[in-house]
Parts: sequence; C-alpha cells; structure tokens
Amino acid sequence: MRVALAQIITGRDVVANLSLLDEYAHKAKAGGADLVVFPEATMRAFGNSLTDIAEPLDGPWAQRVRGVAESLDLTIVAGMFTPGTLSDDGRRKVRNTLLATGPGVETNYDKVHLFDAFGFLESDTVDPGTEPVTFDAGGLTFGLATCYDIRFPALFTANAQLGAMVNIVCASWGSGPGKVEHWQLLSRARALDSTTYVLACGQGDPAIQGNQASGGAPTGVGHSAVVSPFGEVLDELDGFPGLLFADLDRALVMEARQKLPVLANRRDF
Repeated sequence: MRVALAQIITGRDVVANLSLLDEYAHKAKAGGADLVVFPEATMRAFGNSLTDIAEPLDGPWAQRVRGVAESLDLTIVAGMFTPGTLSDDGRRKVRNTLLATGPGVETNYDKVHLFDAFGFLESDTVDPGTEPVTFDAGGLTFGLATCYDIRFPALFTANAQLGAMVNIVCASWGSGPGKVEHWQLLSRARALDSTTYVLACGQGDPAIQGNQASGGAPTGVGHSAVVSPFGEVLDELDGFPGLLFADLDRALVMEARQKLPVLANRRDF
C-alpha cells in the first residue's frame, strides 16, 4: 500500500487550511498514494482560538474533507477540533480530534494524552479522549495517535494488540532545545515497541516562514518520517513543507514480529 505524509504549515484561516489540504491530497493521489496523512491542527494552528471553529464530525469542515476523499478515492487522516464539555468557569472546551475518512473508512480518534508539559497546558482548553482507535484500509490495520501520545508506549502496543500493523502519529510538535531529537527518537522507539510501521506526520516549522508561536504554542518542527517495524527511518523530511511517499509491506511487519516478538513476550504488571 502506498501512503503519503503531507507536512504542511497551517495558520488561523480555516478556509485557507482546507485549501491546503485539498492541494496536498491531489498531489498525494497524483503520486499514487491510497492514503494521505495530515498533521494535528490541520483545521487551525495552535496559538489561535479553537472554540470558535470547533465543529461536530458532521459539520461543514469534516464534510468538505470527506468530499475531497470521495472525489479522489483516497483515504485522508487529518487533525481537527470538535466541541467538548463546559469547563468549571463556563468556557467551552474542545476535543483534539483526528478524522479518518475515505473508501470504506469512517472513524475518529480523540487525543488521549494532553500536552501539559514544557509550560503549555493543553488541558485548559481540551478534553481528553479515552480509548484507542484503529481502522482498516488497503489490507492493513492502522492505529491512530496524536503528538504527545508518542511519549506513551502503551497506546501504540494497544493499537498493535487490536491488529494495527501501522501506527499513524499526527503532530504539531513544540519547538525547543532537543525537541527534534525527541521526536525522532520517540518515533523509532514506538515502532520497535509495537513492531509496526510508524507514520509520523508533523506540521512544518513556521519559523522558516518568519512566524513565531503565540504564547509558546506548539506549532511544528517538521521532520515527518516513515519508520519501519525494525525502527529504521525509511525516509524523513526537514522543516520545510513537503510530501513524503512510502510503500508499506505487511510482510515486513510479519518478519519483525517473528524475529522480535515483543508483543507476544510482553507482560502486564
């Protein structure tokens, strides 16, 4: 199965971000991809208000994404924001949601581990999800994860136990000293933990466009990558926007699980 990772840089304008998704989806299809992954916060970049643009899964933004997927006969995974609960002070929270839609695919995942780290408190405005989510496409099962989730191996092994041979991680990674190295190391580690491919798709680095994150918001560092079930980086982008293609082979996953049976050998404590 051929997949593509669309490393884009989104901003405040929801319509412009949707046009960017449409553009890169067409490029992915032209490159032979059956599935294209977009980053976390494709709908609107962090550092902007999220409550005023959060929409239900049957709202116009998600419907437009479905329309693109249907017109191209392509599965799309993209980060959006859906309405959450009312906070204690009466403010409406949102959910950090991945929409997966395409031929025979319709599901969503709400980010489980909220980014309350490095001085940023995602839980102030976002409700957490509660469970892993997988879907089937192209003869493979895919697990979903979002950004900070990548620091928690249990989600990736849970997806694998549910049948995932590929884990998708959509991110808007926070910048800072050593943060790119964290992203690279964690992507490889989670592939080894779960003996799955890891499709690590992040926002590009807005600093290359002269933009700075508002209030320390995590807005991306780039370095989207495809990692094999043996932890090998098969291909990686830099900080600039771009499209990364990869051909996934279930036989490689089976080989990894035969040679490195960590899922079969693991114990719960």
